[in-house]
Amino acid sequence: MSTKRGGERQGVSDRALRDLERASGHLASVTVAAMEERLTWFGRLPADQRASVLLITQTGAAGFVNWLRDSDQALKLTTDAFRGAPRELSRWVSLRQAVELVRLATEVFEEQLPAYATDNRDRAALTEGILRYGREIAFAAANSYAAAAEARGAWDARLEALVVDGIVRGDAEESLLSRAAALGWDPAANATVLIGNPRSDDPPAVVFEVRSRAARVGRPVLLSVQGSRLVVVVAGPTTGSVEDTELLGKMSAAFGDGPVVAGPTVDSLTEAHYSASEALSGLRAVVGWPNAPRPVRAAELLPERALAGDPQAEWLLVEHIAKPLDAAGETMLSTVETYLECGGVLESCAKTLFVHTNTVRYRLRRVTDITGHNPTDPRDAQVLRIGLCVGRLARSRGLW
Repeated sequence: MSTKRGGERQGVSDRALRDLERASGHLASVTVAAMEERLTWFGRLPADQRASVLLITQTGAAGFVNWLRDSDQALKLTTDAFRGAPRELSRWVSLRQAVELVRLATEVFEEQLPAYATDNRDRAALTEGILRYGREIAFAAANSYAAAAEARGAWDARLEALVVDGIVRGDAEESLLSRAAALGWDPAANATVLIGNPRSDDPPAVVFEVRSRAARVGRPVLLSVQGSRLVVVVAGPTTGSVEDTELLGKMSAAFGDGPVVAGPTVDSLTEAHYSASEALSGLRAVVGWPNAPRPVRAAELLPERALAGDPQAEWLLVEHIAKPLDAAGETMLSTVETYLECGGVLESCAKTLFVHTNTVRYRLRRVTDITGHNPTDPRDAQVLRIGLCVGRLARSRGLW
């Protein structure tokens, strides 16, 4: 038995090697036939996909003979077994199924190889060789699937960044929805946009943290790190039940130091741009409220946003504060204005209006019912004061 150049021989005779080389196609066909017989899912694959598996098996069978001749080339030969496979192989054959294929192919080869041995020494060498070669093939399959998963992960990350960027910029609905659907997002689900600072300068670490938090609360998310800004789109309702209300607080833990602003919850992804624009406006203005909660809703920052020049915030203050109080009548309007001018002192307000303090209390409760803001609360009082001021300015400009 001669020694071949380039590596160590596996103790198989030249005659056995020649017979195996001629029979490699037959071995591959027998292996695929066994797959069809023993693996129910394999028989359901389309013909072109089964043909791809046959091609891989034939390459692997030929590679086994070459591997027996030169074991130093094991890594290259086993990798070649998957080089000719279509790129979408990992999409229609899972890693678990690929391991089943490798295990079954190894068993079939173990059954078939003794027929090509010239003596007991050949038989032992072939049996040991197929076990070692099967192990190498399994590792090559795992490496191939890992590379495919990394490529898909990188593509999904880029696609997700495009979707989030489209939401922030207000891109056309069709392209945004198709990309989101490719990521498995339900376009009809409620969506809420949160914006704040990332916890780290390392984007993969930020993505891992956000996805970990999302997995704990059981909600799908879309996210993108845009420079020093982290944008997260959360699916599902965020108001109503206690769990929904606490959801944003749990997700805000994935952000870094500084404020986290949540836009309004919208009905679907097509309206998510509105939530994003509100959240961005709130993020620019939240510095005006040092004690703002975390996270803070953009709707809670209307005074600061109006002072920062946000016309949308001014319009909302007019609609929700100035107009309802004006429609309630002069009595309500003068009561809340006087109460605010008196510094929130009930007795001073009653004395100025020449009414009993209980009358003032009743009217202030009515103001709370009308606007949703309690004049006796310092923060709500600020909202009411700025809302009334914005309303007067809008009226003077003929906008109301």
